[in-house]
Amino acid sequence: MQLKEADKEEKRYLKLSGLEPLVITPESNFINVGERTNVAGSRKFLKLINEGNFEEALTVARHQVEGGAQILDVNMDDGMIDGKTAMVSFLNLLLAEPDISRIPIMIDSSKWDIIEAGLQVVQGKCVVNSISLKEGEAVFIEQAKLIKRYGAAVIVMAFDEVGQADTYTRRIEIAERSYRLLVDVVGFKPEDIIFDLNIFPVATGMDEHNKNATDFIDATRWVKENLPYCSVSGGVSNVSFSFRGNDTVREAMHSVFLYHAIRAGMNIGIVNPTMLEVYDDIDKELLERVEDVILNRREDATERLLDFAETVKQTSKEKTVDLSWRNEALQERITRALVKGIDEYIIADVEEARLSVTQPIEVIEGHLMIGMNVVGDLFGSGKMFLPQVVKSARVMKKAVAYLLPFIEAGKGGVAETNGKILMATVKGDVHDIGKNIVGVVLACNNYEVIDLGVMVAPEKIIAEAKQHKVDIIGLSGLITPSLDEMVFLAEEMQRQDFTVPLLIGGATTSKAHTAVKIDPQYKSAVVHVNDASRAVTIVGDLLQKEHSEGYKNRLKEEYAIFREGFLKRQKSKEYISIDKARANKLSIDWANSEICKPNKPGIQVIDDLRLEILKDFIDWTPFFRSWDLHGRFPNILKDEVVGTQASELYEDAKNMLSKIIVEKRIKAKAVFGLFEANSIDDDDILVRHSNKEFVFRTLRQQSKKASGRPNLALSDFIAPLSSGKQDHMGCFCVSVGFGVKELAAEYEKDHDDYNAIMVKALADRLAEAFAEYLHKEIRLHHWGYAADEELSNEELIKESYKGIRPAPGYPACPDHLEKKTIWKLLKVEEKIEVALTESLAMWPAASVSGYYFANPEARYFGLGKIKEDQVRDYAERKKMDYETAQKWLKPTIAD
Repeated sequence: MQLKEADKEEKRYLKLSGLEPLVITPESNFINVGERTNVAGSRKFLKLINEGNFEEALTVARHQVEGGAQILDVNMDDGMIDGKTAMVSFLNLLLAEPDISRIPIMIDSSKWDIIEAGLQVVQGKCVVNSISLKEGEAVFIEQAKLIKRYGAAVIVMAFDEVGQADTYTRRIEIAERSYRLLVDVVGFKPEDIIFDLNIFPVATGMDEHNKNATDFIDATRWVKENLPYCSVSGGVSNVSFSFRGNDTVREAMHSVFLYHAIRAGMNIGIVNPTMLEVYDDIDKELLERVEDVILNRREDATERLLDFAETVKQTSKEKTVDLSWRNEALQERITRALVKGIDEYIIADVEEARLSVTQPIEVIEGHLMIGMNVVGDLFGSGKMFLPQVVKSARVMKKAVAYLLPFIEAGKGGVAETNGKILMATVKGDVHDIGKNIVGVVLACNNYEVIDLGVMVAPEKIIAEAKQHKVDIIGLSGLITPSLDEMVFLAEEMQRQDFTVPLLIGGATTSKAHTAVKIDPQYKSAVVHVNDASRAVTIVGDLLQKEHSEGYKNRLKEEYAIFREGFLKRQKSKEYISIDKARANKLSIDWANSEICKPNKPGIQVIDDLRLEILKDFIDWTPFFRSWDLHGRFPNILKDEVVGTQASELYEDAKNMLSKIIVEKRIKAKAVFGLFEANSIDDDDILVRHSNKEFVFRTLRQQSKKASGRPNLALSDFIAPLSSGKQDHMGCFCVSVGFGVKELAAEYEKDHDDYNAIMVKALADRLAEAFAEYLHKEIRLHHWGYAADEELSNEELIKESYKGIRPAPGYPACPDHLEKKTIWKLLKVEEKIEVALTESLAMWPAASVSGYYFANPEARYFGLGKIKEDQVRDYAERKKMDYETAQKWLKPTIAD
């Protein structure tokens, strides 16, 4: 088939999106589709949908996303379900959950009316699964035209009027015929076509099935070579169907099949993460027999695998230290040390290298950079993960530190780098774990990183950028006021005619904020980096000499299109006035509500909590996420992709935690209080303590709600003064940050970024654990409203308890200003030495603060966007000028 000249020249990639884009390039790792939101793929999901329990069904979707699914398959095809209604209802709920709907949706059904119903409600660019030629060309073309009109990509099954393709020849015939119809007749973009070429079982005992795997693999290779820009997908578990009950053999079969199919060009598929073995770790005899079957290498392959399968037992593997690599050549030893993060022998090896060259700088430019290039290639291809790269950096830094005195003594020059990158956490913000990880990864790829630290003023960022003549500036921030700092800095860079690209990263940042707020202020490139694994590629594209301008122009275009679409969606949302929102507040029957008086009212202080107590309250899932390893704990430890690395990281974390506890290097403090309280003036909460009154201002949801759903504010959970009922609320601040900076600095001094970052990441987890522990103590003892509670840590993490502890700066109460009232009421800084920065970040960084609400109706919610009338109302209640209120509430205001 002949494509247009423009198609030949343009790089064309499959581009999908939820709230975030997913661009699938030849360099992308295998894209895994989450199938547990498929009624045919999950009995639990089917049961929930049958019962109409859509809210609980959303948790299945959330677990899929948190477990690393990059596309979410939604299927409602079941005889007992109204598939069309269920699809629309579930998608509407799902799309209102930003943490789920950030990834693209796959609308999966064998019924066209269900597919079209889904297309009418889904946001972003989705995938339709599927269409085929089984009903003939007319129906195929009609459905394809509609899918194109809806702007979706499509999976095409290898199925025609005769039936499913079950041979190599039939697969490629149907694929080519479908391709020609889609591209030539319908005008479908070839990059939006995904072929499912039918994965069938092997080793069934029937000779005609022996080529099932090889036919799929060969057909995949043919499609990739002959049908430009298309993708290939499939359900991998089908291949091992004959060995149900023998997970060891099945895991090996899946890994072997994927290994060869991916090399042939398969780039998307449904894979159960728990049913994969690491290819290199498969027992050699089992590997040989499985490959004999998958690749159809011998006539007795099935019999030989069946015989071997009877002897297979799933035994744990003991780890032994293998030092045979120490006998390899010098370069291989240095490369292995860097790749494996082994620093025990690096000084000896670097000294040997130094003695073999004329100038010591040659060791950095030669031996070490050769090794780090391997690290970069492995990381870029998804075969190494962030914790490993940070360990590699530790080895590299120790090697360079050893060489520096020799370089300076001999004036042997300075090693060339790929570019200079300045990084800083913006003014008022104290969080730097993510920034530090990105810096380490970039340094590993031979970029010179100038890290200005935290709370860096814009004038210092600009002055340092000029002085060092940097190639890129990277900004980081965690709290919402940091977003405005980034906007201000972009404006100032524009005013001073900067042209260096600007990288934006951090927990509160997003592509939406970057595109809508920052990008328009700066004419040069602005790009949001949502994780460290993307940083190297983005920086490389920005600095490449030949194509950087084209890349920057594409970025500007992409962000302009994104911004236009985002603003259109925002304008389409309906809001009501603050008066109407208040009229629709949560209605609680206060006359018949039981209000529990605290057992221990007033303020209490914990000067030094034993960290041992907090170990069992740690939520480990966010810990792995901070290292860019995605999945829920403890399942992540067995994940087929990141399980090995996650397990090693977990062991290192536990060892570090034990060291911290035993050596008492970090101190935990808290101050908390329970007070008489009532809601007043609709949205305010009046608190009394020691004959003084304090007022907390809350914000109310203003989006238009469905009938029966209230517009919530936190004040709704406190009995109004007019009710005559005396209610109560609490406040707290906990910190496990005392000593963290000093301990991390000791590791940094020893060129050990891995353990420096580990200390900070663990301190953050301990602070959250402290908040969880203290909340439990409040519920059971200090307040006592849930004295009979018996919950596991897993149930605590799921927030299965009665009552809530929201925090200023988070979804229900995004205004950080209310921290000032907490600090004033509890005298936080005087009692436990936790301070607020000018942007109201807490210092030390490993700190958590918030409120306690006990009402059974209290629940977490997101405020969403608010309108100007509420901003003005808030300014009046807060007794501040409108401009100041607008500044602090800016991220929540609907433009």
